[in-house]
Amino acid sequence: MKYDIELVGKIGSMALIREAEHDINYNVFSRIGSELRPGMIWVSSGAVEIGRLDYIKRNGHELEGSKSDVMTDYSSQGQTILMEEYRRYIPAKYSVRQLLVEHTHFNDPEKRDHIYQFLMRCPKQNAIPIVNYNDTVSFEENRRWELEQLRNNGHERVFECIDNDETAAVISTLVHPKYLLIFTSVNGIYRNPKDPSTLVEAVEGSSPDEVIQAIEELQKQCYGASRSGANGAKTKLEFIKEPIRQGTTVIIASSKYRISDVLAGSCPRTIFRTR
Repeated sequence: MKYDIELVGKIGSMALIREAEHDINYNVFSRIGSELRPGMIWVSSGAVEIGRLDYIKRNGHELEGSKSDVMTDYSSQGQTILMEEYRRYIPAKYSVRQLLVEHTHFNDPEKRDHIYQFLMRCPKQNAIPIVNYNDTVSFEENRRWELEQLRNNGHERVFECIDNDETAAVISTLVHPKYLLIFTSVNGIYRNPKDPSTLVEAVEGSSPDEVIQAIEELQKQCYGASRSGANGAKTKLEFIKEPIRQGTTVIIASSKYRISDVLAGSCPRTIFRTR
């Protein structure tokens, strides 16, 4: 099978910080950045949380105000730091480009094609795109209204993309990568999150439909999330179904491992693939 992109990867906010020390986890940025290369697309959460930590460090307290305003301000502050850290650790011979996306971009065919053309130019131009949801300008009340308008106007499927797991999955359906890698704070998907021995190492089938059927069985055993506001394993599994339908191999693993080790299978992971 021919693939247009080698890998779409995603990392969550909590994997990029050292929560106990209230600081950035520079080792994770270094580990990821050193392995990124043209032909890869990296979807990165973290702007809001990193902006929050930076604001507290400089001012000694958190921001007060409405949730949407606070998230806007933290995100704006965190985006600069997020990109600074990726630029610091990605090899200097490669260009680094930021792409801030919103739900409206993927629900509009013209905008979606514009994003596709941008992403497909990057490998040819020796560039690595870093993608994040644009929390700075997309606030909840307005987003919900826009999504409702799309549904009322007959859109069969509406993308929200506020969760970067969904953003990574939607981008994967757009660019058809060989791999979709989702980094989390745990080693993969567990049948029982409280029992490390229940890690599901592989979800396989002779066809994409068989893999998706196995995913749906696994979803029945998933509950909870790693933190407040996160959607958890069950939602992650829902997002990856469409990339699997298109032939992409999906891997969920811990961000403490290198990309190359995860792809090679030399560390714990959960892999979803057609045999």
